[in-house]
Amino acid sequence: MTDQMPGVLDGAVPPQLNSHLFGHAEAEAFLARFYRSGRSHHAILIEGPEGIGKATLAFRFANYVLSHPDPSTAPEELPDPDPHAPVSRQIASGASHNLLHLTRPVDDKTGKVKTAIIVDEVRRAGHFFSQTSGTGNWRIVIIDPADDLNRNAANAILKILEEPPKRSLFLVLSHAPGKLLPTIRSRCLPLKLSPLGVEDLTKALSALGLAPDGGRMAEEVLHSAGGSVAQALKLMNYGGTEIILAFDEVLRASGPTARRAMHRLSDVLSAKDNDVIFGFFLDHLRDHLMERARSAALSGDLTGADRASRLSSEIGERIGISQAYNLDRKQTILSLLEDVAR
Repeated sequence: MTDQMPGVLDGAVPPQLNSHLFGHAEAEAFLARFYRSGRSHHAILIEGPEGIGKATLAFRFANYVLSHPDPSTAPEELPDPDPHAPVSRQIASGASHNLLHLTRPVDDKTGKVKTAIIVDEVRRAGHFFSQTSGTGNWRIVIIDPADDLNRNAANAILKILEEPPKRSLFLVLSHAPGKLLPTIRSRCLPLKLSPLGVEDLTKALSALGLAPDGGRMAEEVLHSAGGSVAQALKLMNYGGTEIILAFDEVLRASGPTARRAMHRLSDVLSAKDNDVIFGFFLDHLRDHLMERARSAALSGDLTGADRASRLSSEIGERIGISQAYNLDRKQTILSLLEDVAR
């Protein structure tokens, strides 16, 4: 990894530093109208697939609100943040007294990002509001993403959402809002973002200096990324394209050849500090199984559809058990590949 912020993909710009957003003009216009109306809701659920710009939009909107604390004088559109403005500098450095970014913390012992947002992080929000209660300014909390809240943290956030402080705004990000507590969703105004189209995805990658070269490989990246900059980065910078090809080889092969292909793929995925590509593979595996389930159902093979669907839903549980009991990752991956190959 480079000296990027923890949890930020190689080649990406941290959302609090990113002055460019592509493909979400309608959402930006909605947020500007929403704020200028003076009847703003205290919590907005910004939902959509991972890596399409939800966090960048949240920081962009936070910059807009904090730069124009009086809604009646705010611009009709969300402008690109001015990197030299005091509000932008404070947000970029994490020094804003009016903005709190809640995300998975770094484990002091391992130096790695933890697997969940824990309740201690949510307690920071309580301290944040108590410290700023007399300022009269907007106080904004970005929960990035709320999907990572563990049960205690989710319940703690819910308590704050039920009785929000004055002039507070929660920007709740979610890749899979259906997995959030229904009571959290019910207290938020939903704003759904769609995956980026090919043109906007290409522009976003070009802004990062990572536009794929022309030809078949570029088409494969843009197609496989599913409108997500994060997925494109994993394909281009983390070997995701090679992982997909290796998985396809496992599916095509049989007998000893398939077994060797499984071991080669498992060796790569279980290598030390390969968590990003491991997560990429698990997402790809789930998508493959759900597509297999749909195809089986459409062809009338309800048994096959049920088997593929159940295996897809079991992936998270099996990985969680493996991590909880510190089991060998390679054996867990081999077990999954064997079940899929059957």
